[in-house]
This record gives sequence, structure tokens and C-alpha cells, in this order.
Amino acid sequence: MGYIVGLTGGIGSGKSTVAALFSQLGVPVVDADIVAREVVEVGSPLLADIVDYFGEEILLDNGALNRSLLRERIFACEQDKHWLNQLLHPAIRQAMLAQLEQQQYPYVLWVVPLLIENNLTGYCDRLLVVDVEPQTQLQRASQRDNNDMALIKNIMSSQVSREARLVQADDVIFNEANLSENSENMWQQVQQLHQLYLTLAKQKEESNAK
Repeated sequence: MGYIVGLTGGIGSGKSTVAALFSQLGVPVVDADIVAREVVEVGSPLLADIVDYFGEEILLDNGALNRSLLRERIFACEQDKHWLNQLLHPAIRQAMLAQLEQQQYPYVLWVVPLLIENNLTGYCDRLLVVDVEPQTQLQRASQRDNNDMALIKNIMSSQVSREARLVQADDVIFNEANLSENSENMWQQVQQLHQLYLTLAKQKEESNAK
């Protein structure tokens, strides 16, 4: 497997924004959220299992999974959350690792919100954390998803603490400023990290070739 940069951060931190900037530079991105959607597409066996467990009301009118309702359900019931994780996590992990294996670019960006929580850091050569203040997480996540504060706080409490995330980070992008103020600064940080990762990936390749 090539050089893998794991990208993580709490809800509302701006992981997708950072990943999009790397993608603009030609870096392949494997996104856990996208893979999680793919494994439960309409007609998939896993979606059928979810419907058997939660009932038909867990679907939208078009037959797709109602992800917002599912999130509410699992964060309201620990047993439901555990059941869903046992069902989906192995399939998602297998699909992500397959995608990582297929990449031919010097390095790949692996975006996983629960990278640390699910003990996936061992697959990574480098860990990049997008960091914000907890209050900013609440504000952004609420505006983005129209979720109530109680649900967002519940999600945040299920993730590792900000401090624990930063302890494991090799690199950090602090994404506290608003988008207009921060865009140029973030772009510069991404470009600098891009050059660093290209160098580190080359060093790993040369080391493996010896």
C-alpha cells in the first residue's frame, strides 16, 4: 500500500473543505462518508438488513436510506447504534481499504471522521487533524444540517476529545476563522502540506525499494 495521509476532525470542523483543496491539487481522496453511502445504496443487502431492523419508516419516499432519521435513532439508543456499527463498519472498512490499494498517486488522502475512534490510525503514515473550538463545531453543524443542539452535542460526545485528537496529530490545520477570512490561509497550508507529503511519500517508496 502507498503513502496514506489520514484526515480527521470533529463534526463541523471542515474536513470536507480541506479534502476538496487537496483534491484540486490532484490528490486522490478516499472518503469514509461517501463509502458509507455506497454500501447502503438502494438494492444493497446491507440496506435490506437495516430495513428489517428499523422498519420501512427508515427509508425515504424514493427507497433510499433516510440518513438523518437513522442518525437520530442511533444517537437516541445505544443498542441500535451498536447493532448498526457491527453491521456496517466491517463492510465500510473493507471497501475503503480496497480503494486505498487501487491508488497510483504518490499519496492518498483518507478522510475518516472516526479514524481514531475506530482504531484506523495504524493504516496511516501521517495524521492530519482539522481543528476548531467546540463552540464553533456546534454552530457550524447546526447551520449545516439543521440539527438541534442536543443531537450535535451527543455526536460530539461520541467522538474523542479535541485534546486526544491533537495529541495524535502529525499536522494540524486550525479552521476557526470564517470562510472568507480563512480561505487563502487554508489554501497556503494545504499547498505546503502537499509538498511535504509528496516528499515523505517519495522517501517511503525509496526506503521500501532498498
